[in-house]
Amino acid sequence: MQLPVKISYRGLEKSDHIDNLVLDYAERLERFCDHINRCDIAIEQTNHTHQKGNPYRCRIDVTVAPRHELVADERQMDNGTHEPLKKVIHDAFKTMERELRRVVEKQRRDIKTHADMRSPK
Repeated sequence: MQLPVKISYRGLEKSDHIDNLVLDYAERLERFCDHINRCDIAIEQTNHTHQKGNPYRCRIDVTVAPRHELVADERQMDNGTHEPLKKVIHDAFKTMERELRRVVEKQRRDIKTHADMRSPK
């Protein structure tokens, strides 16, 4: 894997299991786009709402050449899942995959822009 991945933790302990999970998902991102310059992942456990436990948050910042900055930010919405941290990470990477597909399609001119919609003179 050539993708530079930076993982940071806020409010919870660093885990090799979570690191491996994140690196596996990040490796999958390269299948959608091979010109990613940077991938920063922040995994956070917020502490302000004690009525619903301590929900998790995962934010992924990706820079794609040329001049594209993509962000996926997922939060835990329901405490009913058995593995809420894994679900939040999974959802964040799915969102990033959709964003990468959109950017790659736009770069390949698969999506028509407004300039393409003009009638020829």
